[in-house]
Amino acid sequence: MLCSIFTSKRHLSFNHILLIFFSLLLLAPWDSASAQVLPADTASAPAAPSWPADSLNRRTPRGTVSGFISAVAQENYDRAARYLHSDPKLRKKRNKQKLAQGLQQLLDQNGSILPYALISDRYEGQMNDNLGPNVDKVGTAILNNESFDIMVESTQDKNGAPLWLFSTQTIERIPLPVEEELVTPLITKILPKVLIEKKWGGVPIGHWIISFFLMFIAYFIAWAVTKALIFILSKVWRKAEQDAQSRIIRAFFRPVQLFLAVWIFVFATEQADISIIVRQRLSSLSVIFYILATLLLIWQLLNAGSNITQRNLAKRGNQAGVSAILFLRRAAKIAMVFVAIIAVLDTFGFNVTTGIAALGIGGIALALGAQKTVENFVGSVTLIADQPVRVGDFCKVGDVVGTVEQIGMRSTQIRTNERTVVTIPNGEFAALKIENFTHRDKFLFAPNFYFKLDSTPEQIRYLLVEMRAVLYAHPKVDAIPARIRFVGVSKDGLKFEVFSYINAVDFDMFLAVQEDVYLYLLDVIKKSGTELARPAQNVYMQPANLADKAMESKIAETVTKWKEQDELQIPDFEEEAIKKLKGTIVYPPEGSSAHKRT
Repeated sequence: MLCSIFTSKRHLSFNHILLIFFSLLLLAPWDSASAQVLPADTASAPAAPSWPADSLNRRTPRGTVSGFISAVAQENYDRAARYLHSDPKLRKKRNKQKLAQGLQQLLDQNGSILPYALISDRYEGQMNDNLGPNVDKVGTAILNNESFDIMVESTQDKNGAPLWLFSTQTIERIPLPVEEELVTPLITKILPKVLIEKKWGGVPIGHWIISFFLMFIAYFIAWAVTKALIFILSKVWRKAEQDAQSRIIRAFFRPVQLFLAVWIFVFATEQADISIIVRQRLSSLSVIFYILATLLLIWQLLNAGSNITQRNLAKRGNQAGVSAILFLRRAAKIAMVFVAIIAVLDTFGFNVTTGIAALGIGGIALALGAQKTVENFVGSVTLIADQPVRVGDFCKVGDVVGTVEQIGMRSTQIRTNERTVVTIPNGEFAALKIENFTHRDKFLFAPNFYFKLDSTPEQIRYLLVEMRAVLYAHPKVDAIPARIRFVGVSKDGLKFEVFSYINAVDFDMFLAVQEDVYLYLLDVIKKSGTELARPAQNVYMQPANLADKAMESKIAETVTKWKEQDELQIPDFEEEAIKKLKGTIVYPPEGSSAHKRT
């Protein structure tokens, strides 16, 4: 019945997993002797002494509670009485069989016991419950409108081994005598006599019928509440069908529906005075459904979140990212299934410690055997998360320069300038130095010029001013921090150092702009009357050229005029001068076909 909570065409994959869980439930031991008297989990406390087994399995709080429930289910109150620790004074007034019967009736009508999975299965009991040593809380009850805790306490047998029994304080609260204090249960009043007299598993058949009926009622109420919430959301949030955030919110509905159904069912069985035997047998199911609800919540959030991320990556054309998301989602779901199976087995009292240890050892062996595969996968996840490069980016990885063609789960392929394809494993790729040329917003233009050593100071000043003017005037050169400096004299010549950035969208455009700037700078050098220094050493035998002398005189006059008018822009250009120069150079240059198109 409760499995119908998951029936939806959108969750077929999850339904397959549910079949596994329900198969486990059907295979689980349901007879009172094996299902409720659970073996003590000695492996959970390996440091504890190895005590001899107790015939009634009273070494742990869980064993005591399950043994008592099993005994009263068989109506064996002599055995049930051996789980009680009563005061000798109280024992004289009533025999322990009556006490056991009274405790059962109290729990049937006004009490509850914790699910077995929440009761300690250690010799020493629960150590972090702030109740002190040798005492554990296992349930609650209400008597005369007063709530109190059902406790078990640790005693010792003749061998000094622990024996957990229902505490003296709990036994003293049992109404005395039973027949006078406890009222007729509600369920007994409404059920036909035949359903009360006929029993199954020590409980009237009517209790089982009402319990399964309450399952349907609880599910229907939970379904109606969640449907109402969805309806309200659709009315208040007009974009609920399309909004990605609403998918995250909707992922909560089915888990909340299951949580709510379980809570309503547990509450209803207590209010209807369903036998504690039935409720305890169904308590493991309640815990399992809480586990399934938690699993479903994580499952739904994982689906919603991964689908949103997958669509975003697909829009950007990141197919490697999509593949990684799909792989991670599958891996997470497999891990969730293993965790859920372990939790379910632990709920039924199976020793899962050995299984977990085996999985850990197997995982280590698998990791060692697939070390490179794991390394490459982690590298691909790193590339997808950090995105130092994308498909189509021109980059340098190590000593490989080229365009990224594919980023896969194992390796990345780069097309080099020689048109060869280099494949680099992602583990190695992520560890290398990666230089991405595609996303740079500017291109560095920083050549060095060497001029003849016999250039005059006036020519140097002229070159500094006019070459700077070219950088400031060109529309594709960033004026800040463009600069040209005379940085020194060497055997190679007078060194001019250029530092500037060219605004270009790609490398081809940068080369075109750089070419244009070079030509303007060469025009300035030509006008200055000096020349670039030649790499070879020259011995000048002929007298100076008259034309060069005339050019030198003209440059000297120009520099002198700048000085007289206080317009020599050295060491730096004034901001007003830079603003006037900006854009005065035409690019593309006049007379070119590119300029004609503009």
